[in-house]
Amino acid sequence: MDRTAQLTARPAHREIAYDPPPPPGSPRLAAARVLERNWTGTSTVPSRSLYPHQWSWDSAFIAIGLRHLSPLRAQTELETLFRAQWGDGRVPHIVFNPSVPLDAYFPSPDFWRSSAAGRTAGAPRTVQTSGIVQPPVHALAVWFTHLADPGLSRARGFLTGMYPKLAAWHRYLLHRRDLGGAGLASVVHPWEQGMDNSPAWDAPLARVVPAPGRSFRRADLDHGAAEDRPTDLDYGRYVRLAADYRDGGYADAPGAFMVEDPAFNALLIASEHALARIAGELGATGTARHARAERLTAVLLDRLWDPASGMFLCRDLRDGDETGARAGSRRPGGARRSGGSVLGGELVPERAVSGLVPLMLPTLPREIAATLVRTLTGPHFGLGASTRLVPSYDLLGESFDPHRYWRGPAWFNTGWLVERGLRRHGEPERADALRSALVDSALSSGFAEYVDPYTGGACGAAGFGWTAALTLDLLHAMEPAARSATAEGGDRP
Repeated sequence: MDRTAQLTARPAHREIAYDPPPPPGSPRLAAARVLERNWTGTSTVPSRSLYPHQWSWDSAFIAIGLRHLSPLRAQTELETLFRAQWGDGRVPHIVFNPSVPLDAYFPSPDFWRSSAAGRTAGAPRTVQTSGIVQPPVHALAVWFTHLADPGLSRARGFLTGMYPKLAAWHRYLLHRRDLGGAGLASVVHPWEQGMDNSPAWDAPLARVVPAPGRSFRRADLDHGAAEDRPTDLDYGRYVRLAADYRDGGYADAPGAFMVEDPAFNALLIASEHALARIAGELGATGTARHARAERLTAVLLDRLWDPASGMFLCRDLRDGDETGARAGSRRPGGARRSGGSVLGGELVPERAVSGLVPLMLPTLPREIAATLVRTLTGPHFGLGASTRLVPSYDLLGESFDPHRYWRGPAWFNTGWLVERGLRRHGEPERADALRSALVDSALSSGFAEYVDPYTGGACGAAGFGWTAALTLDLLHAMEPAARSATAEGGDRP
């Protein structure tokens, strides 16, 4: 039996096989056990209690760590997610498990009504999903997963199958979601950007009339402390936005909430670079995609860089009037906005971790990268001074809260992204310190969903999927062979 057949024949419930096996009680084994508990047979849930379905960017981050244990399972994770892709190219932020009771999570499938409300947009009929999206980390995850075992990937046709799906996903974002007309993708709901209750959303959300509290029941409070979660007012506005988007047939038209976010677009740019490398592996040229990624980086700087803040900020497209642009002018995404106009909007004056994530981009100008590092290590984020981890929001901000979701706590996925950015832009000592802090915090907190940025105290769900997976990736990077591979180019596009 060849290696592909051997791996495919493994039962879904079987423990992950190691070569060589880690010693009992090792950090690697502890992280692997979290992923094993959260495995459903075809995908990994973020949390058995709080998030019992498959989440889009969670699965991408989970695959990045899972590849070090089982490249086959990492490939399966991503393939399962993309089987729920819509006809218009969007990748929904939740793929629902039909065996999970409806009241286990809200909003549930009967709220989204994807197969009916999303029919025009090409929602699948065989699986229920949400109708919004999440940050496009997927091409990065696919490329890294391929590199973990290129032989297995080629034998299974992994890249061949994933490339057209990734291309359609990026095309959707660059064309249908260019609501501002300048070339960047817009988010139409805070859940799409992934940092649900960030203070950066307070002003854009203030214009949204919340749904009545009696019209929904929050299942998240059954499993998480209220002081760690978004408020009822936040949830009322989330529900209103989602319901309006659903009732409009999930059409991407101007609405009450339209924001250009730096992290969302930085991940799209990084994934364009990864997609170019995938194209090259398949025998095509990735030159056009690399060039597009570089043009989008320039637009990101033009639209979202704020010199006064020393970082990137969100742009609220609803806050301001349209500014004229040459009719029919081309945009970096290759599409055209109707009438050639560009929405100016206003930058949101809130320092959130989203504005630090572009540090991971390879063609970021040197002076911009240096300024981001100063902001990261200065009083607003305190890395290496007042904190060992990267807080999700300005330590000096009026809305800072060290425990409430994205209003201050440190998250492992954004810490992982910033660590990569520091390493890319010539800050290996700071990157090493952050990497060690992330691993220490993950282990001491029981792989918590997020932690207090000062104390590392656990918040949210325990045994969280991407915390365990990204810990595995950081542990792997600490190994001598991995350090050598990284020095030679490794898996860091």
